[in-house]
Amino acid sequence: MTIFAAEVSLDEVRQQVLTAYLRVRGETEHLAAPLSAEDMQLQSMPDASPAKWHLAHTSWFFETFILANFQPKYQLFDPVFHHLFNSYYNSLGTPYSRPQRGLISRPSIERVYAYRQFVDTAMERLLREHALSPALNALIDLGLNHEQQHQELLLTDIKHALSLNPMAPSYSDSLPEDEVDNIDRLRWLEIPGGFYGIGSDGEDFFFDNEGPVHQQSLPGFFIASRLVSNDEYLAFIEDGGYQKHRLWLSDGWSLVQQHRQSHPMYWRETADGWQQYTLHGLQPINLLEPVHHLSFYEADAFATWAGKRLPTEFEWEAAACHLRQLNQFASANLLEKRYLKPLPAQNGQTQFLGDLWEWTSSAYLPYHGYKAHKDAVGEYNGKFMCNQKVLRGGSFATPADHIRISYRNFFYPHQAWQFTGIRLAGD
Repeated sequence: MTIFAAEVSLDEVRQQVLTAYLRVRGETEHLAAPLSAEDMQLQSMPDASPAKWHLAHTSWFFETFILANFQPKYQLFDPVFHHLFNSYYNSLGTPYSRPQRGLISRPSIERVYAYRQFVDTAMERLLREHALSPALNALIDLGLNHEQQHQELLLTDIKHALSLNPMAPSYSDSLPEDEVDNIDRLRWLEIPGGFYGIGSDGEDFFFDNEGPVHQQSLPGFFIASRLVSNDEYLAFIEDGGYQKHRLWLSDGWSLVQQHRQSHPMYWRETADGWQQYTLHGLQPINLLEPVHHLSFYEADAFATWAGKRLPTEFEWEAAACHLRQLNQFASANLLEKRYLKPLPAQNGQTQFLGDLWEWTSSAYLPYHGYKAHKDAVGEYNGKFMCNQKVLRGGSFATPADHIRISYRNFFYPHQAWQFTGIRLAGD
């Protein structure tokens, strides 16, 4: 998101920044509102974090990187929080162990909300009294985009935690009606070869891993017009996809064997047919919806079975840019629509932004010329550029003003608890 408009007065800029700040902070608390104190304490696996921790850490970010540096004589809300809610910034001290975040039963959730209010009050005072320097503006924008990342993580993490409850409780009881009774026929979109501008270094906000912008030479290729559906993935399962080792990369096949996996993460085969756990509780699988919660290994195995492949991240971005130029590109289902699930493609939607993060075949590596910042903020992205895969496009839990074509998400290939899906490509 970008929060500064051109050709406005200083007071208007201050108000724009404050409005954006309060809106993003309020959205986080809105997403946490359905959760009980007991829900917020849950940490279901080392990769996930308790909702309470997300609420505190996003406040820690503003306190640590902005208030402590720009607010004269600022006093920390609680010095212990500096250690408890540090995620991975080793240059700021030793972070508290990530797998043990669920053990932080104290401070209470009430004290964490008090922390948020304390930070918000101090930020409002800072924005009204302090000069809005370029350095301060950049950190506020980074902090807001950082919090929007944690809004999505809050939903993925609580979904995993609630899915392990035998009662299969729902995060949200407001289940939207399925208004879609058909799905667009999968079409193969031809993307011409040539040089494409990849990445971003423009005036709008972007994370450092999206730059520098550069030219990428690509041969012509085809890319699917929509995401792979549950129905199509079920055909892979019924054809023995999880039993055929030749479809799988070696590490993926080892995991399938180790965990005796035979279906996606939240699918459950019952006497009444296939069901899946969702943010609305346990529901019958809608075969028209995009299949989701897949690891990179599952996505790659399906692509091999289908006689296709996953796109590279450069192909994905080139296709998105090309289709946007042809007016065949539109944002799909993002957080503001509140469906809290992916939707079937209809009316020619290409689903390039929204619905599900899409695995690419690309390793998460720096672009040529990339240099991480030398201060603590430099630990944000660069040090994770090893052994991970790039995902593109956002999901139904991504805020609309947070996602863009150049956005590079990244996860380890075995991870499936994120809102991930498949788009196929071909030569």
